Amino acid sequence: MTKHIPDQPVSQDTSSEAEVIARAEEEVRLDKRMVTTGKVRVRTIVDVETELAKGTLDGETVDITRVPIDRIVDQAPGIRVEDNVTIIPVLEEVLIIEKRLVLKEEVHIRKLATTEEVEIPVELRKQHAVIERLPADEDDTNTSS
Repeated sequence: MTKHIPDQPVSQDTSSEAEVIARAEEEVRLDKRMVTTGKVRVRTIVDVETELAKGTLDGETVDITRVPIDRIVDQAPGIRVEDNVTIIPVLEEVLIIEKRLVLKEEVHIRKLATTEEVEIPVELRKQHAVIERLPADEDDTNTSS
């Protein structure tokens, strides 16, 4: 394409010569590269703390009482519960001229509820992180953890 620039004199010879103007163009090229600007070291520390674990232990104890009866009965009484007491009859056959059932004793079993407060030392471990910022030029091979 031929352009005419008014500041330059126009050539009188227009026969076959064309005026050529050089065109210049700037280009931008963008490159990226990784640059280490710093380093970070993260380590964890475990602390052990002793705390008292508190709780309540429930339990039962048994109180056994032998109650002498020595009474003649016609038939064996069954096991029964009266006022939270289990009563178990103990029988014996006694030889007399005739045979009779004699209630010798009863075993009374009473349940007693107990409660005990206890404290037991317990070790608990807790971790927390320590973060150190290191310069970019520090060599990691010289550090010992």
